[in-house]
Amino acid sequence: MGILETAKPAIVICTRDRTRATSFYRDILGLPLAHEDDLAAVFQTGGVTLRVSVVPDFTPHEHTILGFTVPDVPATVKALHDKGLAFNRYPRMTHDELGILTVPGKSIQVAWFKDPDGNVLSITNG
Repeated sequence: MGILETAKPAIVICTRDRTRATSFYRDILGLPLAHEDDLAAVFQTGGVTLRVSVVPDFTPHEHTILGFTVPDVPATVKALHDKGLAFNRYPRMTHDELGILTVPGKSIQVAWFKDPDGNVLSITNG
Protein backbone atom coordinates (compact mmCIF):
# COMPACT_ATOMS: atom_id res chain seq x y z
CA MET A 1 0.00 0.00 0.00
CA GLY A 2 1.24 3.50 -0.86
CA ILE A 3 2.05 5.89 1.94
CA LEU A 4 -0.86 8.24 1.14
CA GLU A 5 -3.11 5.75 -0.65
CA THR A 6 -5.85 5.88 1.97
CA ALA A 7 -5.37 9.54 2.95
CA LYS A 8 -8.34 11.81 2.43
CA PRO A 9 -7.32 14.76 0.23
CA ALA A 10 -7.89 18.39 1.12
CA ILE A 11 -8.23 21.02 -1.60
CA VAL A 12 -6.66 24.47 -1.19
CA ILE A 13 -7.81 27.32 -3.42
CA CYS A 14 -6.14 30.72 -3.28
CA THR A 15 -7.97 34.04 -3.16
CA ARG A 16 -7.06 37.69 -2.86
CA ASP A 17 -10.42 38.53 -1.21
CA ARG A 18 -11.69 35.95 1.25
CA THR A 19 -15.04 37.63 1.88
CA ARG A 20 -15.88 37.70 -1.84
CA ALA A 21 -14.62 34.12 -2.38
CA THR A 22 -16.52 32.81 0.66
CA SER A 23 -19.73 34.33 -0.67
CA PHE A 24 -19.14 32.77 -4.11
CA TYR A 25 -18.41 29.24 -2.87
CA ARG A 26 -21.23 29.35 -0.30
CA ASP A 27 -23.97 31.35 -2.04
CA ILE A 28 -23.39 30.64 -5.75
CA LEU A 29 -21.95 27.12 -5.69
CA GLY A 30 -23.93 26.11 -2.61
CA LEU A 31 -21.07 24.55 -0.66
CA PRO A 32 -21.65 24.35 3.08
CA LEU A 33 -19.27 26.56 5.08
CA ALA A 34 -17.90 24.29 7.82
CA HIS A 35 -15.98 27.02 9.63
CA GLU A 36 -13.53 29.87 9.26
CA ASP A 37 -10.18 30.23 10.95
CA ASP A 38 -7.32 32.71 10.75
CA LEU A 39 -6.04 31.10 7.55
CA ALA A 40 -9.07 30.09 5.49
CA ALA A 41 -12.77 29.69 4.92
CA VAL A 42 -13.35 25.94 5.11
CA PHE A 43 -16.04 24.17 3.09
CA GLN A 44 -17.10 20.56 2.68
CA THR A 45 -17.76 19.08 -0.75
CA GLY A 46 -18.17 15.42 -1.59
CA GLY A 47 -16.74 14.44 1.79
CA VAL A 48 -13.57 16.45 1.14
CA THR A 49 -12.35 19.64 2.79
CA LEU A 50 -11.99 22.71 0.57
CA ARG A 51 -9.92 25.53 2.08
CA VAL A 52 -10.15 28.98 0.50
CA SER A 53 -6.99 30.74 1.67
CA VAL A 54 -5.83 34.31 1.23
CA VAL A 55 -2.69 34.88 -0.80
CA PRO A 56 -2.43 38.65 -1.37
CA ASP A 57 -0.32 38.49 -4.54
CA PHE A 58 -2.06 35.44 -6.01
CA THR A 59 -2.25 35.10 -9.79
CA PRO A 60 -4.62 32.40 -11.10
CA HIS A 61 -3.56 29.70 -13.53
CA GLU A 62 -5.27 29.42 -16.91
CA HIS A 63 -6.07 25.73 -16.49
CA THR A 64 -8.70 23.93 -14.46
CA ILE A 65 -7.73 23.68 -10.80
CA LEU A 66 -10.86 21.96 -9.50
CA GLY A 67 -13.61 19.96 -11.14
CA PHE A 68 -16.98 18.87 -9.78
CA THR A 69 -18.39 15.57 -11.06
CA VAL A 70 -22.18 15.69 -11.22
CA PRO A 71 -24.81 13.29 -12.59
CA ASP A 72 -26.53 15.91 -14.79
CA VAL A 73 -24.24 18.52 -16.34
CA PRO A 74 -26.96 20.50 -18.21
CA ALA A 75 -29.15 20.79 -15.10
CA THR A 76 -26.20 21.88 -12.96
CA VAL A 77 -25.03 24.42 -15.56
CA LYS A 78 -28.58 25.82 -15.87
CA ALA A 79 -28.89 26.14 -12.08
CA LEU A 80 -25.55 27.96 -11.82
CA HIS A 81 -26.39 30.14 -14.82
CA ASP A 82 -29.64 31.11 -13.08
CA LYS A 83 -27.49 32.35 -10.17
CA GLY A 84 -25.64 34.62 -12.59
CA LEU A 85 -22.61 32.44 -13.34
CA ALA A 86 -21.11 32.77 -16.83
CA PHE A 87 -19.45 29.79 -18.50
CA ASN A 88 -16.21 29.94 -20.44
CA ARG A 89 -16.02 29.18 -24.14
CA TYR A 90 -12.72 28.14 -25.66
CA PRO A 91 -11.55 28.47 -29.26
CA ARG A 92 -11.45 25.28 -31.31
CA MET A 93 -14.01 23.65 -28.99
CA THR A 94 -17.66 23.25 -29.87
CA HIS A 95 -19.88 24.28 -26.98
CA ASP A 96 -23.66 24.03 -26.93
CA GLU A 97 -25.92 26.97 -26.09
CA LEU A 98 -25.25 26.46 -22.35
CA GLY A 99 -21.48 26.45 -22.81
CA ILE A 100 -21.13 22.67 -22.44
CA LEU A 101 -18.59 20.74 -24.46
CA THR A 102 -19.47 17.14 -25.31
CA VAL A 103 -16.22 15.29 -25.93
CA PRO A 104 -16.36 13.99 -29.52
CA GLY A 105 -17.18 10.28 -29.68
CA LYS A 106 -17.89 10.07 -25.96
CA SER A 107 -20.69 10.82 -23.53
CA ILE A 108 -18.46 13.05 -21.40
CA GLN A 109 -19.70 16.60 -20.94
CA VAL A 110 -17.76 19.46 -19.38
CA ALA A 111 -18.37 23.15 -18.75
CA TRP A 112 -15.85 25.61 -17.33
CA PHE A 113 -16.29 28.75 -15.27
CA LYS A 114 -14.20 31.04 -13.09
CA ASP A 115 -14.44 32.00 -9.47
CA PRO A 116 -14.08 35.69 -8.50
CA ASP A 117 -10.27 35.38 -8.45
CA GLY A 118 -10.10 33.86 -11.94
CA ASN A 119 -9.52 30.26 -10.82
CA VAL A 120 -10.88 27.93 -13.51
CA LEU A 121 -13.35 25.36 -12.20
CA SER A 122 -15.34 22.77 -14.12
CA ILE A 123 -18.55 20.74 -14.06
CA THR A 124 -18.36 17.30 -15.66
CA ASN A 125 -20.04 13.93 -15.70
CA GLY A 126 -16.93 11.87 -16.21
